[in-house]
Amino acid sequence: MRTKAYLEITMFIDETNRLAAAKVYVDYREPFLTQIKGAVSKKLLIRNEDVQVLHGFDSVENAEAYLKSEMFNNDVFVGLKPLWSADPEVRIYSVE
Repeated sequence: MRTKAYLEITMFIDETNRLAAAKVYVDYREPFLTQIKGAVSKKLLIRNEDVQVLHGFDSVENAEAYLKSEMFNNDVFVGLKPLWSADPEVRIYSVE
């Protein structure tokens, strides 16, 4: 399956909470790849100023649908929200 869209979520998480954020990533990486329609890849990117999760999808529509999914809203979002020091930035990119 070829990646045709990326969902980038940039989170502002204090250094003391980054281990907990990484645990959420690890816990849901495999279920994301096996249960979410059109999921192709998921990468955790850590910088001094923020943490990003880059999700690869087979279409923009499936990237948008993930943001409305039960897994994202009831599991991932709930696990990460207490760790944020500011609201996350969410972007979807199409790949040509």
